[in-house]
Amino acid sequence: MIRVRLFAGLRERAGWSERELETVERVADVWPALGLGEEPAGLLYAVNKRYAEREATLADGDEVALIPPVSGGAFRLTDQAIDVAAVIREVSDPRAGGTATFIGTTRAHSRGRTVRFLDYEAYGGMAEQMMAELAEELKRKQELCEVAITHRTGRVEIGEPSVVIAVSAPHRTAALAACKEAIDTLKGTVPLWKKELYEGGEEWIGRGS
Repeated sequence: MIRVRLFAGLRERAGWSERELETVERVADVWPALGLGEEPAGLLYAVNKRYAEREATLADGDEVALIPPVSGGAFRLTDQAIDVAAVIREVSDPRAGGTATFIGTTRAHSRGRTVRFLDYEAYGGMAEQMMAELAEELKRKQELCEVAITHRTGRVEIGEPSVVIAVSAPHRTAALAACKEAIDTLKGTVPLWKKELYEGGEEWIGRGS
């Protein structure tokens, strides 16, 4: 017997937040046993409050949480060109006296190399959730209105934005400080990895790059 928990859109879709299941042996067996139709893309699982792989086995009394991806909203990953104006619109607020933005772009030269393009990979679902948590932490520390973050995945050409962060606040000082802290923290904590394709080779740079 295991306990299953649903959140957000999945909870609304099912019409319940918790239920028990019998004869479920693996994490991958949980969704089919719920009878809720096709499994959403990007769905993550946690067993006893820790992220778990789909092939993980379950034991009697385990709690399995189904964590939906953050779809749309102010925190997203995309394999398409980022609409900078759309990210800024996410933080539009009548309380705001200033909006600060950071746009990270692919540069042609890095570490003494001529870069051809970058290729980003992310842990979808978890990365978006961590961006949302980062924004909430910034709001607790600073007097902010809204925060929005969009990050590219896949191939990003020279000169193209790879990340856009927008922060609105009643005062510009808070907006600028929060924008800087957001990119510094994101680079060191969110599960995003960068491969640098340069003339003569390639290298995974990893977080913090």
